[in-house]
Amino acid sequence: MDIHYKDNLGRTALMIAVSKNDLNTCKALIDAGSDPNARDDTMLTPFLCAAANGFFEIVELLIENGADIKSTNRFGGTALLPSSEKGYFRVVEICLKAGVDVSHVNDLGWSALHEAIILGNGGILYCDIIRALIEAGIDANTQDRDNISSFEHAKNKKQVLVTKILNKEEVALKDHLTINESKDLAKDGNYSEAFEVLENNFKESKDRVILYYKGYYQSLMKNYEKALEYYNYVIENEKDNPEFYFYTANCYRLMKMSKECLLEYDKAIAISKEDSFYLYHKSNYLREIGDHEGAVKVMDELLLKNPNRYDYAFHKANSLRSLNKHKDALEAIDIAIKNDSTNPLYHMHKAKSFMFMNSYKDAIYEIDIALSLKEDKSYLLEKEKCLRLMEG
Repeated sequence: MDIHYKDNLGRTALMIAVSKNDLNTCKALIDAGSDPNARDDTMLTPFLCAAANGFFEIVELLIENGADIKSTNRFGGTALLPSSEKGYFRVVEICLKAGVDVSHVNDLGWSALHEAIILGNGGILYCDIIRALIEAGIDANTQDRDNISSFEHAKNKKQVLVTKILNKEEVALKDHLTINESKDLAKDGNYSEAFEVLENNFKESKDRVILYYKGYYQSLMKNYEKALEYYNYVIENEKDNPEFYFYTANCYRLMKMSKECLLEYDKAIAISKEDSFYLYHKSNYLREIGDHEGAVKVMDELLLKNPNRYDYAFHKANSLRSLNKHKDALEAIDIAIKNDSTNPLYHMHKAKSFMFMNSYKDAIYEIDIALSLKEDKSYLLEKEKCLRLMEG
């Protein structure tokens, strides 16, 4: 068996094992010499793939075996950005401990803190991510491409606790010393001990924060059914609060129960006053399971609510390209360009669609625009590729 062989999508056996969250196969392939930094056709490495999917054990394994922590995905983001966006707190902790640059900004103009605030909901989980980023030294006043800082985004989204965290005005949680003790244990990988601290001190507690952390530690130990018990207790007693549906959805996701996962998102959307968060993360999950048709429909809903969100248009274009609907993808990416015309990422995305359509002159035109906005070796390589294809 050639462990370096790549399939028609450019994936090695290690990448496929990572995408399936198969830790044992990953270990075997790494022991056999598989490259943790081999890129597929979408520019993902096994390390970046594991981080973007929240597979924290595999992230740790790959870091220990030479993963390039400075590597970036096709959007110019390190492993820290998608994990902050999607609420994978354990991956965030591991990346920060390994030295992933906390201040890195992707090609959309967002830092990990922007991702956690703009695409987060200000709940318990996202507050933990934001605290970790602030403690690691990220600047809440760094502005995005719209000249809006993370702090301003938090205020605009009325994320009251997040704003207090950024201002360092947060009031300590009830029983915070014991909770922090358990969190420190979990941060070091001692998940069972972290749970026991809470169980020994708050065995009968029905406090939502205590129940959240009990559920979180159980999920880290892969006791998903037990985690669901804690989360569902809060859901049953907070019928108008959608937050905990996000946690139950992730449990079902990790249990590979897609129907149940999507149902949890739909429950949250039905009761949420601000359902863009749940719609967006539902679309993430639909892309993850390969349902790009469904993802496009969700992105259309989001764009109806906010037609100027270039990130929504960009994600829609990605799903359309995955469906080989390249003309539709061009229309979607033009929405992003209209709202953020100086971003070379969008012109390169448009160029790629033209390449799939064999329209190489149009592709070169878009690449040249991208190069005028940003000097990038990868853009030049794509232009050279187009020229070769034109020559036959």
